[in-house]
Amino acid sequence: MLELAVWGAWAEFAVRWLHVITAIAWIGSSFYFIALDLGLRKSPDLPKGAYGEEWQVHGGGFYHIQKYLVAPDRLPEHLIWHKWQSYVTWLSGFALLALVYYVGAEFYLIDSSRMDLAVWQAIAISIASLAVGWVIYDGLCKSRFGEDNTRLMVLLFVLLVIMSWGYTQVFTGRAALLHLGAFTATIMSANVFMIIIPNQKIVVADLRAGRVPDAKYGKIAKQRSTHNNYLTLPVIFLMLSNHYPLAFASEFNWLIAGLVFLMGVTIRHFFNTLHMGGGYKWWTWGATTALFVAIILFSTLGQTRSDDEDLASLPPSVLRFAEDAQFEDVYWTVVGHCSMCHAEEPLWPGLHWAPKGVKLETEVQVARAAQTIYLQSGISHAMPPGSTVLMDAEARQEIAEWYRRVTGS
Repeated sequence: MLELAVWGAWAEFAVRWLHVITAIAWIGSSFYFIALDLGLRKSPDLPKGAYGEEWQVHGGGFYHIQKYLVAPDRLPEHLIWHKWQSYVTWLSGFALLALVYYVGAEFYLIDSSRMDLAVWQAIAISIASLAVGWVIYDGLCKSRFGEDNTRLMVLLFVLLVIMSWGYTQVFTGRAALLHLGAFTATIMSANVFMIIIPNQKIVVADLRAGRVPDAKYGKIAKQRSTHNNYLTLPVIFLMLSNHYPLAFASEFNWLIAGLVFLMGVTIRHFFNTLHMGGGYKWWTWGATTALFVAIILFSTLGQTRSDDEDLASLPPSVLRFAEDAQFEDVYWTVVGHCSMCHAEEPLWPGLHWAPKGVKLETEVQVARAAQTIYLQSGISHAMPPGSTVLMDAEARQEIAEWYRRVTGS
């Protein structure tokens, strides 16, 4: 009978796989339609109501695409809606957030040196922040302030930087950047679910009823689509950031996240201008490089603080691992095999920080990482790497028995 930790690890893998697949589909279609929209050309033989057209070649065939700003005179029977990629990306992303950061809140989400929260409090703050972020953003878009899209996007950037700083004051660095990505992705997906698709359905309903659709619905949807276009690349960076301690384990991680959003703007400006026929704006790559160099410098200015907790401060669900009769033996096994790399100052040549930001030097750190140690070294041979420190079968069995005894699995 497989224990819960194994089921949980594979559930996380499956959901992550689904999330990546649907994200590729969403981002791919989004980038395609942005490029298509910006590349539309006028021609004298366009049908009535058509805004522009484009000819494309792919897979050995030619495609003739025309765009109507409102709607064609005749609505075709077969109409494809690009929406499920967005919906499933967000749903799978939230499921992954729950599996990793809610189930593992005491290790991945809560940083008691930042804010001493109960698990339910941390989860409540996480969910509330995603919902409140959408409400604020949507309100700004619908206000008179949002009529100027450039002004609105500047304010949106300020809001994202504030949220970036705020998350780092509440959660672990890893969770802070991941939540900023989730915050932004929620806005993007809600734009599709709450604005773009409903507006398009109004247009379709009017057309089928013989009414002339109001062009304002298309204009509103275009504004939200433009926002999504510029937010996509930063979200990808933030979702990958939890694999790179230099991104999340710095005192300036909130500023790094802010600069990443600016990089998203410069990169997308290059491609958007190119698709519009405006040529190659090479200066944008110079600006992007400068921003990335700044990120590298900021990542080295502030390092993760040492874990100064004692065992008494651990929540009961974590403390039970340290109270086990065999914990001392397991602790020294882990320290002997793992702390050469997983340390505040790694001793292994070429390593300058602990892999994934995981440190295994103190009893508190080992107790907190019990499940990870079990999965990486107890029932698999993922760690330590075979080319570094050999961990024999007895040591792995000791770790596995310790975890199973404490969890009753």
